[in-house]
Amino acid sequence: MTTGAQPQKVVPPPPVAESKYNKLIECPNTHMLTLLCLITFMPILLLIHLQYNFFIILIFSTLLMFISALYIMTRPKPVYLIDYYCYRPPEHLQVLFNWFIEHSRLTGGFTESSLEFQRKILERSGLGEETSVPAGLHLRPPSQSFAAAREEAEAAIFDSLDSLFNFTDIKPKDIGILIVNCSMFNPTPSLSSMIVNKYKFRSNVKSFNLGGMGCSAGVIAIDLAKDMLQVHRNTFAVVVTTENITQNWYCGNMKSMMVSNCLFRVGGAAILLSNKPADRYRAKYKLVHAVRTHCGANDEAFRCVSQEQDEKGKSGIALSKNLMVIAGEALKANIKTLGPLVLPISEQLLFFMSIIKRKLLNKKIKPYIPNFKLAFEHFCIHAGGRAVIDELEKNLQLLPVHVEASRMTLYRFGNTSSSSIWYELAYIEAKGRMRKGHRVWQIAFGSGFKCNSVTWKALQNVKSLHHNPWADCIHRYPVQNV
Repeated sequence: MTTGAQPQKVVPPPPVAESKYNKLIECPNTHMLTLLCLITFMPILLLIHLQYNFFIILIFSTLLMFISALYIMTRPKPVYLIDYYCYRPPEHLQVLFNWFIEHSRLTGGFTESSLEFQRKILERSGLGEETSVPAGLHLRPPSQSFAAAREEAEAAIFDSLDSLFNFTDIKPKDIGILIVNCSMFNPTPSLSSMIVNKYKFRSNVKSFNLGGMGCSAGVIAIDLAKDMLQVHRNTFAVVVTTENITQNWYCGNMKSMMVSNCLFRVGGAAILLSNKPADRYRAKYKLVHAVRTHCGANDEAFRCVSQEQDEKGKSGIALSKNLMVIAGEALKANIKTLGPLVLPISEQLLFFMSIIKRKLLNKKIKPYIPNFKLAFEHFCIHAGGRAVIDELEKNLQLLPVHVEASRMTLYRFGNTSSSSIWYELAYIEAKGRMRKGHRVWQIAFGSGFKCNSVTWKALQNVKSLHHNPWADCIHRYPVQNV
């Protein structure tokens, strides 16, 4: 008899010991307790987290605001050229070549050889027969008195300022900065004080009077105005640039002092500048760079243009035979500073490589002349004389159209000293060549010896207006064979 398999007895698992946690889970009030803790402590945790982030955000924002304020306060403020006016002498002050020689003969101060020398200078000078000399020099005998010199200064300065204030709708009391430059006539009270008195400028106007700084003083005045406009906010600056011939007309027989008689003529200009942001929309130009070079440490350069007296005590301006050589050296020094600011990188590299070749291989290798036509559309070269314009045209490898404004200014108005670059700019405008975005280089030379540059960028297509000194005669230019 077989016995069947007995069924296995199923042993139930031992009971799990109940923990406090399990009891909490099973407790019906557990969820309420958890929720109560979250409600109680979460705002505290959130507040700590937000405070931490808030302090980080506050520190970061404060630092950002400080850096932004520092940048705004230290960055150069834009300087705008709103408009300018060039003095146009009345027709009765114009001189023909024959009249000039005959009038000089009647003074009794020149020998026949000196008169012939001046005739040759006039014929080769590049001047035309519509240039002007002061009223005092039209008299017989010429008047070189202090009163005649003041009359010359007042005519150019007051006419320029009257017109500038009239067509810009700026009142004299709105002007915060006034700068006047005139090398050869510096009375007391000064010319700047004369203007303040005439136009009743406000008592806190910052006025300056620059004297003895030669034909480049106009650029120096612009540079000074730029610096002043960096300090004084929301203001206008007026620059008046002129020269005085009356008391420096030479009536002797030293050839080096007779040349200036044949070149210098009456002229002047008034320029209105602003640093007000709103003026950007009506301004003609924005000032980009001003570069000044002073070669006065060199004795030969220092003496190449100087006011002197001859053996008979007659005063005049003596010009050295080495003037063009010295001017060339000053120009090189000036463009070494200006070049890196305006030239494209390709031109800078070529210029730099030429310097290395000259130093390492052979100093006789000609230095590379940068192509400044890539940096500027227009050139206003000081109309100091035909030789000055020829030399810069050659050295800078410019085209005839680039020096046309300079040649025509010399022909029509003569060497008007520091104001000549403004007659040249007016010529370009009168020809309708100035377009928005065009870049202009004004360059001038002066006694001391100095070479100074200022560059501008056109903010609009500049139209020729009725107050342009070329307005009624631009159709006659350019004149050929000048």
